[in-house]
Amino acid sequence: MSGHAEVQVKIPFGNKYLDAIFSVPKKKLRYGVILTHGAGGDMNFPHLVSLATYLASYGILCLRFTCKGLNIAYRTKAYKAVVEYLKLSDDYRLSGVFLAGRSMGSRAAASVIRQLSQDDDNDDFIQGLVCLSYPLHRPKLQSKLRDEDLLFIRCPVLFVSGSADEMCEKQLLEGVASKMKAPKKIHWIDKANHGMAVKGRAEDDVMEEINAQYFVSLRENTKDEG
Repeated sequence: MSGHAEVQVKIPFGNKYLDAIFSVPKKKLRYGVILTHGAGGDMNFPHLVSLATYLASYGILCLRFTCKGLNIAYRTKAYKAVVEYLKLSDDYRLSGVFLAGRSMGSRAAASVIRQLSQDDDNDDFIQGLVCLSYPLHRPKLQSKLRDEDLLFIRCPVLFVSGSADEMCEKQLLEGVASKMKAPKKIHWIDKANHGMAVKGRAEDDVMEEINAQYFVSLRENTKDEG
């Protein structure tokens, strides 16, 4: 593993700016990951920092950003602005990018992928989707699933969810996955809740498992590219 540098940037979004941080690997990069937080917190949420540090240490550029707001359409619009910013960046010329997020952030990422896949100039810049604690339904509201974007996605998708997630019942996510046309994989963190807390297990230990799953998925979906 090699070290990395942290570079703070401000990404234009309408008449304001989104705070963001690049985790830049020392070795030459070809692929990147965009990360964002859930309904609460920001880009310095411990799980995102841990994941960005881990992936950058293995040569994968990470860009994590903060977008406050509980409106999914607003969050999606902001995420799309970040994708365009990275795509047009002169500093980091990438072959492709994976969109990732925690909870509401993963919903926004899924929405962006669906929208961009419908554009006429879709050029396969987006390589895949990675969802940490995807919020498939509200707590105790399993009858109303947030699966509309997932069913339209065609790029590879990795779900990392807790088997005791109160916002993503195991059977329901597996049911949605079976209907998806995209290549997909679900990794269940045993006994973890929506916040990925596992009684009797250290947070760092849980994060190591999550980070390793992300890395394996990214490597599998880019191995044919060199």
